Amino acid sequence: MGGRTVPEVPQWARVRSDVNCSVRRGAWYMVVRLTPDAAILEVGQRSLSVPRTLVQVVPIRPRRWSVVARPYDAVDLPISWGSPYAVCPACRARMPLRREQRELRCGRCGDAFPIAWEEQTS
Repeated sequence: MGGRTVPEVPQWARVRSDVNCSVRRGAWYMVVRLTPDAAILEVGQRSLSVPRTLVQVVPIRPRRWSVVARPYDAVDLPISWGSPYAVCPACRARMPLRREQRELRCGRCGDAFPIAWEEQTS
């Protein structure tokens, strides 16, 4: 893998706060390496360092939609979606939400997952 240190058992991380770190808020990325100060994430075909204090790290890739409050600097998010919106755990696509929804089918990959309302990110 070109000098990267990949943990024996992959870990996953997502940005938990309303900051622009060049990753999709609420989306899960494979962790390449963890240091005391940073999480090095695999984003596309490159590695990206994100401050460790800004990410949630888990041992198993979640299979539930992340619920994300509309970022103050949102780009390419339709105004009609309002806030919050959902991020697919499989392909990272974004979708609009309604409060009464408990499950959502992704418009990009077609998979259906429950919605993690209780884990809403800021």
